[in-house]
Parts: sequence; C-alpha cells; structure tokens
Amino acid sequence: MGRMYTLHIGNKNYSSWSLRPWVLMSERAIPFREELHVFGDGFRGAGGKSPSGKVPCLHDGKRVVWDSYAIAEYLAERHPGVWPADDDARAWARSAAAEMHSGFSALRGECSMNCGLRVKLNAPSDALRADLARIGQLWNEGLQRFGGPFLAGSAFTAVDAFFCPVAFRVQTYGLDLPGPAAEYARRLLALPSMKRWYEAGLAESWRDQPHEEETARVGTIIRDLRSTVPA
Repeated sequence: MGRMYTLHIGNKNYSSWSLRPWVLMSERAIPFREELHVFGDGFRGAGGKSPSGKVPCLHDGKRVVWDSYAIAEYLAERHPGVWPADDDARAWARSAAAEMHSGFSALRGECSMNCGLRVKLNAPSDALRADLARIGQLWNEGLQRFGGPFLAGSAFTAVDAFFCPVAFRVQTYGLDLPGPAAEYARRLLALPSMKRWYEAGLAESWRDQPHEEETARVGTIIRDLRSTVPA
C-alpha cells in the first residue's frame, strides 16, 4: 500500500501495552518503523510524540493514533485480517480484547510484565486467582468455539495480540492455567515476533526502578536473564 507507519513504544522488557500493536503489526505483516522511548526518561518530553504522553502511539504521516485498542481499530480499517472476517468470531474477539483492555486489575498489579525475570510469587491473592480463572475460561472458550489454534480461529488477530502480554506473565511468574489455555500461552511465546520481542527485551540493560520495586514486592526473583551490558 506504500505507507510506512511509525510505532512509538516503551522498553520491551516492561511495556505490555506497547507489545500489543507491535506483535499485531509484526504477525499481520503490516510494515512499520519502531521508535523506542526508555521508561524513566520521560516519554512526554520525547519530542511530543504522543498526546497522552504514553506509549504505544502510532504515527501515520501527520495522523496520530494513541492507545493500543484505538491503534488496532485504526489498522483494521486499513488492513484485512486484523479482526476475524466471520461476524460471530469478530464480535467475540472484540469483546474479549476489550475485557483484557479494561479489566484484570489484579493480574496487572501483582504480575507486572518483566520479561527477563523468573519470579516465585509470595502469596497470590484471591483476586489474582479469579483473574487467572477468568482468563483460562475465556481462552478455552475461544479455542473450542472457533477451532483454534488462535483464539478466534485459524489466524492470529488482534484478540491474540491483546493477550500476548499475559503469555509473558505466565512465563515470568509460573502462572497456572487450565486445560488448552496453558498450551495456548506456549503457542504465543513460540511466535516469531514474540521471540524477537523477548530477545530484544533481554538485551536491554535499562532498569526502571518503579517496575523493579513492584516485581520485588510480590515475590522472590529466582533468575534474572537480562543483559548487564550498558545500552
């Protein structure tokens, strides 16, 4: 189509919100350039790239789209396959992605994304257990209803992208999911784009203290696989 987007993102080790459009565009073969802004350096001061001062933010020429869900919808208007073609699958996929976008606060609060660590949780709260049970239920429903191997059918779509950060959390914190949901998490982690994101995250030597302190509060760090070479 001749267009080249610029996607502004945060550190790959931490930024679950940035991962969503990045992995969506990568898996759907939508060309883009990335511009990374290091947490702690103040994204709002990084050339005024995002009206909200937050990542992710997509630039399409002079047009600016911010928030991961808005970016997915913007791309869906311009590229086939971002959402499923089937009406039922698309309605379900949008609902599941929106639930992830606005919910699961215990999972976010107790298991922040930190790709390069392996952590043993101190004591998962009842709220976290409920979030994990709901995610397992949701994933198993989509896989069964639409035939897999992805949540809304045979192709990777935006709903899968919205749950990719959960797969990294499962890996980092050793979270248990029921039935086919556990295999689905491994399937996401094995995607080529997820492997590229993960390897780049491990190579980052930047550390954001609030993220690090948040992780240390909820559990014991068993392994730190990240680079110690200055970026």
